[in-house]
Amino acid sequence: MNYLDPGQIDVLAPNFKRRLSGVTATVVRLVPLQAHQIAIAAVAPALPDHVPQISRVRLLTMPRFGPNGPRVWHARRNSEMLAGLILKHLFRKRLKLLFTSASQRHHTGYSKWLIRQMDHVISTSEKTAGYLDRPSTVILHGIDTGEFAPPADHAALKAEMGLPPGPLVGCFGRIRAQKGTDAFVDAMIELLPDRPGAAAIVLGRATEQHQGFERGLREKVAAAGLSDRILFKPEVPVHEIARWYQALDLFIAPQRWEGFGLTPLEAMACGVPVIATTVGAFEELVIPDETGALIPPGDVSAMVEATARLLDDDAERSRQSTAARAHMEANFRIEREAEAITQVYRDLLAESVMRLG
Repeated sequence: MNYLDPGQIDVLAPNFKRRLSGVTATVVRLVPLQAHQIAIAAVAPALPDHVPQISRVRLLTMPRFGPNGPRVWHARRNSEMLAGLILKHLFRKRLKLLFTSASQRHHTGYSKWLIRQMDHVISTSEKTAGYLDRPSTVILHGIDTGEFAPPADHAALKAEMGLPPGPLVGCFGRIRAQKGTDAFVDAMIELLPDRPGAAAIVLGRATEQHQGFERGLREKVAAAGLSDRILFKPEVPVHEIARWYQALDLFIAPQRWEGFGLTPLEAMACGVPVIATTVGAFEELVIPDETGALIPPGDVSAMVEATARLLDDDAERSRQSTAARAHMEANFRIEREAEAITQVYRDLLAESVMRLG
């Protein structure tokens, strides 16, 4: 890794977790794009080489000021907010502190205190903003609509991947109760026997504490005689996930709780209508009867009804497929997200320069 010189950086984007997470994915997606607009670098223990980065060790020895005055420190976790405060007040680094909040739950007293110390806050949805005790700028996540796009030949892709040729319904992500994987499986067990051409995919993995949960789902599917039609596929690398969306005809996001939730965006960008629960930012992403449907979390009957409506009407599914892709291109391009966040950086940097002057 060739680290950048922190003396030449105006914005620092920390990511302190080693394992893959939503924050990691966000930093990996956004920082390379933003680097074309502003001098930004990630600060992380392990990120792909194409992401501009500085060494964590250099945080303590970097110049107090950036090349154009105080730097922006863009935190996305409590630990990163705390680190920014330590750098600013203990090590006397001149920083403007920015926090992005994705949580849709009431914050602890400690989190509230940290958030109060920030110079500015971004929320990833209107619902998220409602959990904050201070104003924020709402910037929804975006998607790379070049990578996530409809396939050139849907049928050929299914054949190439060894997937059933009929309508295919997918549920992607971690396998656990919070993600609603059991609701998806229950709905498919009810739906598929009357629709012999259709099949379903559960794509993802269960962490150690949820492996018993996954075994129970597989046993339930086997007991229903549907092991050849409700397929459990292992988690795939990030660079391979787009083709799995492209193979689908319908995507279901059955979560019982979610912070934001990128999977509906990724599916719709690939021209796949989405049935999503009313959690996370899903109500701000999916347009009912236009790009899919919204249902209550944990409501298997509602999931069955919404899925049947689209599975049984090829023309309507095709119409919503086209609308879903257009919706993503018009409103959720990742370049739009990157530009909006970069504008917040510029405003903070300009404010700093004015105060110094």
